[in-house]
Amino acid sequence: MSDYHLLIGGALVPGETTMPVINPATEEVLTDCPRASKDQLDAAVAAAKAAFPAWAATPITERRRLIGKMADIIETHANDLARILTSEQGKPLADATGEVLGMAGFFRYLASLDLPMRVLERSGDRQVEAYRRPLGVVGAIIPWNFPLLILGFKLPPALLAGNTLVVKPAPTTPLSTLRFAELVKDVLPAGVLNVIADANDLGDPMTKHPDIRKISFTGSTATGQKVMASAAQTLKRITLELGGNDAGIVLDDVDPKTVAPGIFDGAFQNSGQVCLAIKRLYVHESVYDEICDELVAIAKSTVVDDGSKQGTKLGPLQNKMQYEKVKAFLDDAHKNGKVIAGGAAMDRPGYFIAPTIVRDIAEGSKLVDEEQFGPVLPVIKYSDSDDVIRRANASSYGLGASVWSSDPKRAHEIATRIEAGTVWINKHLDMAPHIPFGGAKQSGIGSEFAEEGLAEFTQLQIINGPGVAA
Repeated sequence: MSDYHLLIGGALVPGETTMPVINPATEEVLTDCPRASKDQLDAAVAAAKAAFPAWAATPITERRRLIGKMADIIETHANDLARILTSEQGKPLADATGEVLGMAGFFRYLASLDLPMRVLERSGDRQVEAYRRPLGVVGAIIPWNFPLLILGFKLPPALLAGNTLVVKPAPTTPLSTLRFAELVKDVLPAGVLNVIADANDLGDPMTKHPDIRKISFTGSTATGQKVMASAAQTLKRITLELGGNDAGIVLDDVDPKTVAPGIFDGAFQNSGQVCLAIKRLYVHESVYDEICDELVAIAKSTVVDDGSKQGTKLGPLQNKMQYEKVKAFLDDAHKNGKVIAGGAAMDRPGYFIAPTIVRDIAEGSKLVDEEQFGPVLPVIKYSDSDDVIRRANASSYGLGASVWSSDPKRAHEIATRIEAGTVWINKHLDMAPHIPFGGAKQSGIGSEFAEEGLAEFTQLQIINGPGVAA
């Protein structure tokens, strides 16, 4: 692995100390990563603050061009970035490559948006104009499950809107982000983009920092609550994309062989480490056994291995802490349900869990009530549609859900009754940069993607006067 540096004020600098980054497929140290100090966080914020006035005054067409140039660089270096991503995150190389290219795609689309002035009223001697102004310095806190893709959700709209940025990747997956920063450091004026890495010790001072105007955070609900409380001290704007316990509902009219592959992918993509993955599957009693059998067959045929090996479908869990948490969910599964596939950690180095299907389990168990964030799926039997909607909604989470049926109209009626930010019909995890994304209840605050997400990085300003604007 090559040397890595922080990006502060346009310069690549070492951290005041270093920290090891672990390959989750081998449990071996990949490299020592620079670790920023509190003083270096302050320096990054100061650099972003100093760069803000000129960047905010830069025409949006030029900001758009530079974001597009970064997308070009991402695509040119996609193989290198994907290799680093697989090594630190664990996902199969094909998935890592897709993530890198997806990041570039988000850069291109989000940079294509605009922030036009809107005339709300023009009558007599009154003209009311609505403008979207930049906020200032934005702090972006990135999780470990999709380090580059989620950076692609946040960086383009933040910079397009005229803000400057301080990025903090997760401590277990900082390398691909630091490599990205190195590649693009000369594209933007110094200080517009700053990237630091920490050992989970700079999140609190970052969210409390008086010169950061907004925090965009993706991560667990528990951490999101801390971010919200900390940001409240300076009334920062916040966007929180948090945890989910997404319900999939399978109606009695499905063909099990047809829907099972989509359900499996919706639950097990990225080894289940997806905030929007299916975390609990409700299946009508008339097709329950068949659905279970189909999912077991897929689970047993799925290749689980080091993500760098060709043919790997699922890699390891990303870090030891999450690995231990998922093993606790396995203990609960054996206690409260019937494990029909997987059910154990794999006997090998690395944080590998066999794809696990659990049937004959119900609410009240840890696996059903909480977010497992791993390759373990509880399959829950139901008989009445009103009852299953009530059970699906009986959660503090409300990120996503899906309904599976051969009758789209029937599925749509049920979808409208689900308390979630996104509900899919006969699919799951279908996301795109032009489709707004956000959670209900304790799954988040605010929106990402599309015009709605771009607006979150701005301050609405109303000018009410006699109509002097052109």
